Amino acid sequence: MHALLPTLIKNLKDTLDLAICHTPDHRALVVYDRQSPLAALITEGYKAVLPKATFLDFEEAGADEIRALMNTLAPRDLVVLIQSTSFRLNDFRFRLELFNRSLAVIEHPHLGRMPEGEHQTYVDSLAYDINYYRTVGPKLKAMIDIAKRVVVSCEGTELVYDGPLESGKLNTGDYTGMKNIGGQFPIGEVFTELVDLSQVNGQVKIFAFANREFRVIVPEIPVLATIEKGIITKTENATEEFISILDQIRTDELLTIRELGFGMNRAMTRRRTLADIGSYERMCGIHLSLGAKHTIYAKPGFSKRQSRYHVDVFVDVTTVTIDGITVFKDGAYTV
Repeated sequence: MHALLPTLIKNLKDTLDLAICHTPDHRALVVYDRQSPLAALITEGYKAVLPKATFLDFEEAGADEIRALMNTLAPRDLVVLIQSTSFRLNDFRFRLELFNRSLAVIEHPHLGRMPEGEHQTYVDSLAYDINYYRTVGPKLKAMIDIAKRVVVSCEGTELVYDGPLESGKLNTGDYTGMKNIGGQFPIGEVFTELVDLSQVNGQVKIFAFANREFRVIVPEIPVLATIEKGIITKTENATEEFISILDQIRTDELLTIRELGFGMNRAMTRRRTLADIGSYERMCGIHLSLGAKHTIYAKPGFSKRQSRYHVDVFVDVTTVTIDGITVFKDGAYTV
């Protein structure tokens, strides 16, 4: 038995029982591949917690067999996608097609990006602490939804958000009243952005960022970024790779600061990282997005079709205050 399997089984069972609320009267289909050790481990975990599920190897089954099985599923049945890269049946994302059929979805994409040394972190990140997520998450959202000022502090710097924020969005495993059940895992995040994107000013230290291959890069020295009226105007200590990303964004659009993400997943920290940006985005701390693209919040002058970039960067944060109340300090939430 793999040493991580007992922890994985517990975490998956908690997710199925407490977040997805999957019950034996609903069917389950697990589509997996064999292209990475982590995908093999996650598949083994689901075989233990979903013994009656149908399991299909994506490469062996092919699109026709997968579609035929999907067509037999009823609303609220479960589909689990275990992917070393990312499955596609057509030009659209597999998960979106499943949601359109009112199916519950658990997606584990890009598992091939995580080397063996990160497998423990990934397995730990799948833990579902229902009391933590469903207490801290709604408290943060309630404060965000009426906030007039947010201050994100690093050692020696402050980034100040003035004015109202967009309604906070929860990714905390509570799908009550939502159209879609499930999504990409690991989870744990509350995110927002300013209503007026020009009202963020100051400096921030960036300790990690996503490169062009959607992998997390941690430079030796954090990048110091200066933001004026919502735009990055200057950087210090930036690596050539980070500068090239900024230059690429600049060729097509402004270096806009959009998403303000409050990551909640305590398995991932400043020092305990995952290589896949989509997984590490939920790390316990603050992340921002660079570029004009954000599919959730519509903004005048920002075309959802023409905006191209949404690059996640991670803040070397010490404290965060919302309207003068400290909500994050020393690597943990205080609400």
